[in-house]
Amino acid sequence: MKIESPDYVRLSQAAAMVLGFKNGLFYRNAKSPCINILLTYDNGCAGNCAYCGLSMKRPGEYREKSFIRVEWNNYPINEVIQRMKQKNDYVKRICISMITNRRAINDTKKIIRILHSEVPFPISVLAAPTILNQEDFFEMKKLGADRLGIAIDACTPRLFERYRGKGVKGPHKWDTYWKALQDAVSAFGRGYVGVHLIVGLGETEKEMIEAIQNAQDNGIETHLFSFFPEPDSILASHNPPNIGTYRRVQLARYLINKNILTINEIEFDGKGRIIKFKIPDSKLEEHINSGKPFMTSGCPDADGEVACNRPYSDSLPGDDIRNFPFLPDQNDVAKIRNELKIYV
Repeated sequence: MKIESPDYVRLSQAAAMVLGFKNGLFYRNAKSPCINILLTYDNGCAGNCAYCGLSMKRPGEYREKSFIRVEWNNYPINEVIQRMKQKNDYVKRICISMITNRRAINDTKKIIRILHSEVPFPISVLAAPTILNQEDFFEMKKLGADRLGIAIDACTPRLFERYRGKGVKGPHKWDTYWKALQDAVSAFGRGYVGVHLIVGLGETEKEMIEAIQNAQDNGIETHLFSFFPEPDSILASHNPPNIGTYRRVQLARYLINKNILTINEIEFDGKGRIIKFKIPDSKLEEHINSGKPFMTSGCPDADGEVACNRPYSDSLPGDDIRNFPFLPDQNDVAKIRNELKIYV
């Protein structure tokens, strides 16, 4: 019997720990209330993205490849469902991640249908636009998914082409991805679609903020990641972004997605770096002191709090937390305040 979707799925290491498939503790007692599911096939993903652990040309068998630097082991979907039922008071959301494999189209829909009928948790889909059309989004919504995300990752056409398209002989196209986002908004509604963007692929802070503002103008929230090199990927030796850059972009994303300001109220220097937020200092300090701009941005639970908080997915547990999976404490905020002032 083949260990493939829809009968089997891969679980993130955090989800496997939450559901008791693996033992372990989360650094600083972080919680992981979103069960992240990844579809799996022996012939893998057709993408060849330069930074991705699932890249077609990355060495190794597909089922053994890490993703976001951690193992994603295979489990029977029925066993996953039974264990989620036992964690009814802990689990707050499920996210189904597609890969670029045409079998994933129908299998994703089947898994949405099964999960929606078996467990009470809201369901997100991280979609693969290269193999989908607008009708697929409407069908996913009808079957029970309430939110949809698309990982554009690279924030400019130039970087997208270099790291996801022709530059790596990959199948993905910039225009296809942005059209898919607009199609998804038509199906799910404004505020129910998210775009994944990775800081640190070679863009300026201004270019990243322009992409975030463009998404916001179209009813799309941004889920932000700090580049973190995947071993044996094409970008394995590429460094993460400067922490000052990441903190400033995090703060800008928060203020834009909360409709507190727009890019027109952000001042940049000649290198495209953020040097001023044009809102009252007292208001800016209030948002920084809250720590909220520096938490993981992801799909929420039923109460509006972030459920998909991806603990330590883009930095190792320790002093260099990029996306906080919990509310930063006073010591964290003091460190963040200093990091916001770092320019290179």
